[in-house]
Amino acid sequence: MKTVALATLGCKVNQCESAYLEEKLCKGNFHIRPFTEEADLYCINTCAVTSRAAMQSRQLIRRAARLNSEAKIVVMGCYSQIAAEEISAIPGVTHILGTSEKLALLDYISIGDEYTSTSIHLENARNAPAPTPLVFAAFSHRTRAFLKTQDGCDAFCSYCIVPYARGRSRSIPLESILEQVKKFLDNGYQEIVLTGIHLGQWGFDLKPQQELIGLLRAILGHYPPPRLRLSSLEPGEISADLLALIASEPKICPHLHIPLQSGDAAILNRMNRHYHPNFYRQIVLEAIHRIPDLAVGVDVMVGFPGETEERFQNTYRLIESLPIAYLHIFPFSPRPGTPAAAMEEQISPAVIRQRCQLLRELDKSKRLTFQNRFLGKVRPVLVENRQDKATGLLCGFSDNYLPVLVQADTAIENMIVMAKLDTIEATKMIAIPV
Repeated sequence: MKTVALATLGCKVNQCESAYLEEKLCKGNFHIRPFTEEADLYCINTCAVTSRAAMQSRQLIRRAARLNSEAKIVVMGCYSQIAAEEISAIPGVTHILGTSEKLALLDYISIGDEYTSTSIHLENARNAPAPTPLVFAAFSHRTRAFLKTQDGCDAFCSYCIVPYARGRSRSIPLESILEQVKKFLDNGYQEIVLTGIHLGQWGFDLKPQQELIGLLRAILGHYPPPRLRLSSLEPGEISADLLALIASEPKICPHLHIPLQSGDAAILNRMNRHYHPNFYRQIVLEAIHRIPDLAVGVDVMVGFPGETEERFQNTYRLIESLPIAYLHIFPFSPRPGTPAAAMEEQISPAVIRQRCQLLRELDKSKRLTFQNRFLGKVRPVLVENRQDKATGLLCGFSDNYLPVLVQADTAIENMIVMAKLDTIEATKMIAIPV
């Protein structure tokens, strides 16, 4: 058998696609090896959202070339889509595949062939066809299954390269999604996470047009998983009907990730994000009013061009005032070809680092406050198949996305157990099955 090592950067959609490709490679008579070991083929599923992700992709390419100078090296995905020329200049790269082409990986590679120059396969992502339904059995080393429902985005936030790398929003048909849900359930998954590049746009391009709440109802009606979780949704996509469904349906996890990016109206306008900070506030407060145990996660971007100290403080104060569970903090990263990269009033790296640190401290406070709300209470916890390095305890997540360490043996791995959230030790919640 030939050997292959696969590395994945970026979002849950990338992780879905890599799991699908891993299964295809195994069926194609490849043996999977860790990326730290020598292999005949290295595949790097890249991300382009930040300059750091692009740098990590380049580092992985060079690592693969060091591990085996004779190996085939396939670089694929978002960074490939927007920077093929840059990638082809790196010694050792034999194949570059775009975001659509990567799912046909096996059609483009032949281990026996010799390549005197880089073989590049990519088309304009905005003209990409409907996404390939990803029907596969399992994720390696994961107890939660990510299910890709759509690809692409039409929002064109001024800082974001994704619409250029992933193309227009295209939905996977309902029947294919239901088939994948059944496949995951047949393979013992206790939680399915619905994901997409722009999840809230699922169904808009289908005929007849459908919407996310209909997808949720169809899954619950046909193949209800023990737990169903939603990934990121834009503020304007969280309707009263969606909140009512989450509140009334115990199988849907009480957890919403709602990107904010900025709490300043002028910056949101420059970002081409079509809501006001007051609207965001109302959405979060209404969601928590309807679903009292809800965890709300927030994306926030620091250092967007024009972010004065006053505008940053508007963001800080808005987040400080809301009962959210955690933050994901992103320093602004100018992506070539996006409007924001050419804007005036760029913020210095030193100022961005300082503001990020302030938000990281706020994040710690928000996480601790949310943890304390549930201290001493019993929650359903999905126990994962991994242990905490520091304590040796099993890792898990409550339904409302509290990361916990469980005092139990491995017999309960991949099980949902009722557990008392007993103590907080060094920012970690310790749970005891009851």
